[in-house]
Amino acid sequence: MRSGLNQSSRFDRWVLTVFGICLAVVFSLPAAEAQAKPTVKFGVITTTKYPITRHQWWGPQMAAEEINAAGGVNIGGVSHDIELIKAEDNELASVTDAANAMEKLLTVDKVAAVTGGLRGEAVLAMMELMADHKTIFISSGSGSKETSEKVAENYDRYKYYFRNTYINTVYMGKIQFALLDITAAKVRQVLGIKIPKVALLIEQAMWGNIQIEVAKKLLPQMGMEIVGVWRPSPHATDVTAELTAIKSAGAHMIFLGMTGPGGPVVSGQWGQLQIPATLSGYNGFGCWEGTWKATGGMCAYEITYDAYAHDVAITPKTIPFMEKYIQKYGEKPLFVSGAYDAVYIWKEAVERAGAIDPDKVVAELEKTDYISTYGRVVFHPKGHQFPHDVIWGPGYVTTVGFQWRDGKQVCVWPNGEALFPALSTDPGWKGLKYPGTQEVQLPPWMVEYWKGKK
Repeated sequence: MRSGLNQSSRFDRWVLTVFGICLAVVFSLPAAEAQAKPTVKFGVITTTKYPITRHQWWGPQMAAEEINAAGGVNIGGVSHDIELIKAEDNELASVTDAANAMEKLLTVDKVAAVTGGLRGEAVLAMMELMADHKTIFISSGSGSKETSEKVAENYDRYKYYFRNTYINTVYMGKIQFALLDITAAKVRQVLGIKIPKVALLIEQAMWGNIQIEVAKKLLPQMGMEIVGVWRPSPHATDVTAELTAIKSAGAHMIFLGMTGPGGPVVSGQWGQLQIPATLSGYNGFGCWEGTWKATGGMCAYEITYDAYAHDVAITPKTIPFMEKYIQKYGEKPLFVSGAYDAVYIWKEAVERAGAIDPDKVVAELEKTDYISTYGRVVFHPKGHQFPHDVIWGPGYVTTVGFQWRDGKQVCVWPNGEALFPALSTDPGWKGLKYPGTQEVQLPPWMVEYWKGKK
């Protein structure tokens, strides 16, 4: 009898155990489902093997972490985490590689949007794939005006393309000429040279062609004389011949245009050789904070521009962003770090649209009015010469001109002065001067050289 009771008791305990397990499983299902938060894929196309381009990954990485920590992207009432997908595209060396990387993002990874891109020729190839697959592409590195001109030529096909940074080559050229203008004023003031002679040192790339064309027309109007044009490779490892020829030509100023890794080579050799001419213009890789160390300080007194400069608060977001970025990555952000803002701009457009449907998102991106870390982002509308390009100018995105001094990027522009009329007649430039802006200084060896000639 007792044996039967024991068996019954064991059976009852077994039933209760099984029942308890079943209840635990049933009641844990909602919790498990709650943990399986949906994600939305966002592509970053870049080549991170260079010091400058790794920032194009760091920016979106930081943005995605912040957005996910704050609850993610609200798509039609459902919160999604952003899953970043990186595509190494080798675009500075191969357009074909870049196109293949973009195709993988769109067809294999099936991302909802893409940011990145640096070389104009590669971005144009990426745009064809973007258009074929109707995927949002917010460029955060290329300056070629041809990309936005494609949107103007065939809006319905290319409307998925936007550029939040950098500004296009037309606007970039205006900044380069503005920097040249304030430097020429200093040459006239310090050295008494009424018509400074200028050498054009522009890399062999599509974007540079228009700069040379405009310079030949504009510089004589600005009271300068062109003494020659030199076109090194974007990947140049030695520009001694070009710099020596520029010195022999009697140039007082060098108008620089380099986007590739050859830029810091120019900076370093210019300083080492003590070429008696100012170096100003655009040096994409030379914007990198590590350029000072890489050149042994030989880039001192070079003038170029970037989205950010040390200790310059362009918007209320700038300094907090820079401080957090430097703490996280150990380097000051660069213009390609603006891919950080590209993720936020896309997020806000998606949330307004209530969907990731590309046509709906395009409509919302066109309404963008966003205070970014580098200025107010508003896109030129359909029908403009450069539709979907970020607007450049006072009250929008200006960028900042800086001069290398004592290892820091010292802001020298905007300097509160009106621009040369051919560059801009916008009255907003007059008085626009960020706190901490200083006057341009001429290289001491240049001053000694030309004063000794008198």
